[in-house]
Amino acid sequence: MKSKVTSEENAKKRAEIIQELKSELERLSRLESIEGFEGGIQIHANNNDEDGAMERHSGNSQGKVKSDYLAKAADKATDKATDKATDKATDKATDKATDKATDKATKNSGDRVDTGTFINSPYGALQPLLEDSEIEEIWINSPQRIFVAKRGKSELTNVVLTATQLQAIMDRILMWCGRRIDLAHPFVDARLPDGSRLHITIPQITAEHWAINIRKHLMRGKTLGDLFELDVFNKEILELLQTSVKQRKNLLVSGSTQAGKTTLLNALASAVPIGERIVTIEEVFELKPRVPDCVAMQTRNASLDGVGEVSIRKLIKEALRMRPSRLIIGEIREAESLDLLIALNSGIPGMATIHANSARDAIRKLQTLPLLAGENITQEFITPTVAAAIDLVIHVGIDGEGVRRVLQICKVNDRYENSNIEMENLFVWKEDVYVSGLGD
Repeated sequence: MKSKVTSEENAKKRAEIIQELKSELERLSRLESIEGFEGGIQIHANNNDEDGAMERHSGNSQGKVKSDYLAKAADKATDKATDKATDKATDKATDKATDKATDKATKNSGDRVDTGTFINSPYGALQPLLEDSEIEEIWINSPQRIFVAKRGKSELTNVVLTATQLQAIMDRILMWCGRRIDLAHPFVDARLPDGSRLHITIPQITAEHWAINIRKHLMRGKTLGDLFELDVFNKEILELLQTSVKQRKNLLVSGSTQAGKTTLLNALASAVPIGERIVTIEEVFELKPRVPDCVAMQTRNASLDGVGEVSIRKLIKEALRMRPSRLIIGEIREAESLDLLIALNSGIPGMATIHANSARDAIRKLQTLPLLAGENITQEFITPTVAAAIDLVIHVGIDGEGVRRVLQICKVNDRYENSNIEMENLFVWKEDVYVSGLGD
């Protein structure tokens, strides 16, 4: 049926083109002379007989040229129309076959997500991942490779986006966060409305696609008692932590990324007795201690003009003027560790987190980071300062089954030799049980 319709259309177009060509040739025939038609015909004669012969020859040639031109043009137009109709039919057939193959692939994939279903959702096709209470973190390597972490283990999802869809979702999120990202500022670290932490890196820093991480805090806001119920630590550790907070000890929480440092720090801060004033300092708001008197501050990046930056070092100095009973630093990474140590040695108890492989490595790192503050800072000054400032180091991690728990608690003694600070293990997680009282 489709072939019959195509033939009728081609015949109709051929007739129209032939009619137009006939009209054009009739107009040409009314001209006084015809010069240069398909190579040109010029007539020159010196006698009447030759003139007549040449005129007859010219007329015949002109008619033949017209006829040949008409046939050639008609064939060309017909071929063009046929090719166009064929291409259109081929494209339509290809699209139909592609749609059929896609439907079959989607059917075979079973659980593939229809991204169009979430077109009006705030986070588009990422919405169900953010709403899933079992998902701890989402990271996107490319629009077609979106991973999640469940119970400490990574999984490849069945969510597939286009680059345009992913770009639209991220633009909407950045607008909500009030942050910008461009070639001059290729990184973004922000907080989503639900408290999740967002980090974005764009090309040309990444090889090809945007690298996106959304870290959800499923246990954020929990108390030490809640973490005990979740088997993060045992009863003895619970009592030790509660007592240490009440006694205004300086606590350092160490661990790897996604080990639960911020969750534990938030629970420790929530154990602060009512009546004390807490000041929290973070790069991005994450902590929400369950206390009535709390002031939260976060850093700020420089503007497009390169001014207006507010660093953690600046916030620590300002916090000391705000009558804090406790000073809590979300994470220490660089030279701000020096300002924290000075504050803790000025009579203000505090807490902080740090990335480290063990409790002892956390103290060693804390002895090293202050050296970034300037050449005038020496190890001879830092070692006794760290030994006097930190009381307990609580190291957290993820075991082989993906369960987060406290792996080690060390007491920092106020004794040192050269650059070695004396530490004592209070609890160590070994072979599915806590072992206490082991010296180090």
